[in-house]
Amino acid sequence: MKKIALALVALGLLSSMALLKIKLYPKVNETIKVLTGEFSKIPEDRKVVLKKIALFIENKSKANTSAELVFICNHNSRRSHISQIWSSVAAAYYEVPNVNSYSGGVESGAFSNRAVKALQDVGFEIEKKSDATNPVYEVRFSDEAPPIKSYSKKYNAGDNPKKGFAAIKLDKVIPTVLGAEESILMPYDDPKLSMERNGKKQSIMNGLDR
Repeated sequence: MKKIALALVALGLLSSMALLKIKLYPKVNETIKVLTGEFSKIPEDRKVVLKKIALFIENKSKANTSAELVFICNHNSRRSHISQIWSSVAAAYYEVPNVNSYSGGVESGAFSNRAVKALQDVGFEIEKKSDATNPVYEVRFSDEAPPIKSYSKKYNAGDNPKKGFAAIKLDKVIPTVLGAEESILMPYDDPKLSMERNGKKQSIMNGLDR
């Protein structure tokens, strides 16, 4: 089961139907159709976690303020980037306004080349804007939406919110997140570890299934 679809579920809980106003890239749209077709396979305990995220967004909407979601893993290399990007797509797909998604790590590293390739394989257009050790990328899922600026950083660095946000922890070892209004544990195994366990190269999307 492709658990990356869970970001779509969390936002989908706020919408009775998907009314697509912005035009997504065709392959991204096709990927969404595949993933949403697998929602029935999501375990009940994971749905409980997703409903917490949905409730945070709903409460912010009722208060007429934006919902700031920060997806956090260890090095902001794979899981948190992929979660942020798909969360942004989901907000656009389900037309849930004022949802701002970010990513960060306990430490900074670099956006994994394999993660970039995995996203390109499912339809995202990604442009590398610098050749630094920690390069900056622009990720697009539609010509009608602004690009997502992606590079590795700590969860409280750069343009990430400093308070009033939901910290979505993608690993059980993530410590207390300073400034978070709500902390939600939604663990995924590191795709790098999944690939090492199996002794062969795998799609990062498949790595996220474990």
